[in-house]
Amino acid sequence: MTTAELKKTANEIRKDIIKATHAAKSGHPGGSLSAADMFTYLYFVEMNIDPKNPKDENRDRFVLSKGHVAPGYYSALAERGYFPKEDLLTLRHIDSYLQGHPDMKKIPGVDMSSGSLGQGISAAVGMALAAKLKNKDYRTYTLLGDGEIQEGQVWEAAMFAGARKLDNLVVIVDNNGLQIDGNIEDVCSPYPIGEKFAAFNFNVVEINGHDFDQIADALKQARECKGKPTAIIMKTIKGKGVSFMENQASWHGTAPNDEQCEQALKDLEKVGE
Repeated sequence: MTTAELKKTANEIRKDIIKATHAAKSGHPGGSLSAADMFTYLYFVEMNIDPKNPKDENRDRFVLSKGHVAPGYYSALAERGYFPKEDLLTLRHIDSYLQGHPDMKKIPGVDMSSGSLGQGISAAVGMALAAKLKNKDYRTYTLLGDGEIQEGQVWEAAMFAGARKLDNLVVIVDNNGLQIDGNIEDVCSPYPIGEKFAAFNFNVVEINGHDFDQIADALKQARECKGKPTAIIMKTIKGKGVSFMENQASWHGTAPNDEQCEQALKDLEKVGE
């Protein structure tokens, strides 16, 4: 895909995040919007996957460690063809398979159920280790929130991944600087993030998470790095693309009402132009 096509796809994913959370009257738009560009690149360029065969044992794996940004994850999966886009409007509804957090037993394309913060990276490390033990070539990617890395389990998993030289693992941190309680520095600062992962024997790449060239280069570096897992620390804007949501912690877990939904979609139409 060209950069223009990637931007267009990411914008469609952002529109669906707004529509889905609006229809649900709940959910997490802020961090979904900040991660939309990375979701787009992973699912449309980087990962070896096939929506027609979501359980292929040789597929690359993805674990959404920050499971609450399911609206972004589901929108990417739907855009890629794993299930109908209209189903996104059933997000969080009773009897919908699109629950508030990803469920691997019900949603095509979901490799791991997640939502309890800190646990996703541990599952991803296990998948990467399994590939090594079975001499399989598949790679494992996991997306964490910068607030999520305040969890101790994250660092236990990182220590293990570095010690086992899991160079088939890519840990991506969505560093949008905000969590539900406010600025991550004020709550419990995880900085310097890159240096922490480097101390656990990770290859560390720091990028602008909204720049597709930088995303592509970082993932290329991850593929070429041998003997170390890679951590991509991506600086992003929470609520990216929607004027009144950008850099506002209040939009971490708040759904837009009718007027806000209309305004958000207008903002994204302008971006699309």
